[in-house]
Amino acid sequence: MVKPIIAPSLLAGDFANLGCDCHRMFKSRADWVHLDVMDGHFVPNITMGPPVISSLRKAVPRDESKPGKFFFDCHMMVANPEQWVPEIAKAGGDQYTFHYEATEDPLALVKLIKENGMKAACAVKPGTPVDVLYPLAEYLDMALVMTVEPGFGGQSFMADMMPKVEDLRKKYPKLNIQVDGGLGAATIPVAAKAGANVIVAGTSVFKAADPEQMIEFLRSHVTTELKSKGLLDE
Repeated sequence: MVKPIIAPSLLAGDFANLGCDCHRMFKSRADWVHLDVMDGHFVPNITMGPPVISSLRKAVPRDESKPGKFFFDCHMMVANPEQWVPEIAKAGGDQYTFHYEATEDPLALVKLIKENGMKAACAVKPGTPVDVLYPLAEYLDMALVMTVEPGFGGQSFMADMMPKVEDLRKKYPKLNIQVDGGLGAATIPVAAKAGANVIVAGTSVFKAADPEQMIEFLRSHVTTELKSKGLLDE
């Protein structure tokens, strides 16, 4: 059983006011915030790194009375993901998502992530077949199917990635399955129907007249589809 999880991407926020944006998303009933870490090598863009995440964690400290609240979902679009595991853990990351394409030993990396006290997730780019995740799935807390090419926000959703989500959901009904890229009012129905339960949404939430309303709209679609499949954790 899985829950609907909405994770607004701070990549679509105001980088001069990320702490405020982070609070705004949680006040708008986001479940997580999604932090895109790019190094200019694995993807042709540079965004944030451990110092920024550390500052955000100071601005949005964990609530020890409510485990899992103020969850930082760190999407590591970096060429050497092993290098940054201790730093992201120290900075306050809760989940470390590495790219399958960036490592030669994904199982060892999963072990390293968990040894550093974080949840472990693995992402695949649009051109990578989903079956590379099958040997890893039992060790993962989440799988991420990219629905755009990683590196920049504001791209169009790739609906032809949905068979990957469907295949993962059929094989691993209790796994958190995330989709990232181009998610909004027009694309959430197909993503939810395919079986995605963790939705990364950037522009659609941050540019919405009412971010809370958009977050609830996304969540309602995921909830309905999970319930129809008998997979909703209530």
